[in-house]
Amino acid sequence: MIAGLSFFLFGCEQETTRMPGYEVHGIDVSHYQAEIDWESVAEQGVQFAFVKASEGMTLIDTLFCDNWAAMKAADIRRGAYHFFRPQTPVYEQAFNFQTAVQIEPGDLPPVLDVEVLDGVSKVKLVSSVLTWLYLSEIHYGVKPILYTNLKFYNKYLAGHFDEYPLWIARYSRREPRPACGRDWQFWQYGNRGNLQGIAGPVDFNVFQGDMAQLDSLCYFPAPVLSEVAQR
Repeated sequence: MIAGLSFFLFGCEQETTRMPGYEVHGIDVSHYQAEIDWESVAEQGVQFAFVKASEGMTLIDTLFCDNWAAMKAADIRRGAYHFFRPQTPVYEQAFNFQTAVQIEPGDLPPVLDVEVLDGVSKVKLVSSVLTWLYLSEIHYGVKPILYTNLKFYNKYLAGHFDEYPLWIARYSRREPRPACGRDWQFWQYGNRGNLQGIAGPVDFNVFQGDMAQLDSLCYFPAPVLSEVAQR
């Protein structure tokens, strides 16, 4: 909880204010927020942020590189996400993200944003999502995070990805409760937040845990066996 702020949450058409009862707060952005003053954002108690990196087979967010570098300079725990297109070949989507995003020690795991069916069956969706997650885990050496909204998760994804960290969107005062009973790690609770350094509204999120637990979720490469032997 951050002192000096009013902790009230209104509907999605009104301003979103900080959610009480959580220690670790964050945001997520894309090129829609335009140029961001990340130093100013960090000074307002934002400890982590996710930024859009890619979508589908070829799209790269136009401000990803600028945001990615500036987030690190501001000492904000940073993560990157890919917007998933179920009808697009999954291997090409994984390659698109991997080409754009170089994860460094201390960064959050990659995120797969799954919000649409694009006309595919539930079986096809689950299979393709699992393939993207697997390919990314092999490439980066860390389990990716799955993002979706609560309704979509309960209808199409619940029970299939319990081993992956979960980031749930639910714009409400009440915590999301996945149908399968599993825990969530991140909760996007509103999309009308306001911060100095960002010109327009921004999504507000919380992490279910403290900073030490957030850091334990971040990517840190395993030591090379030869290096361990030399110690």
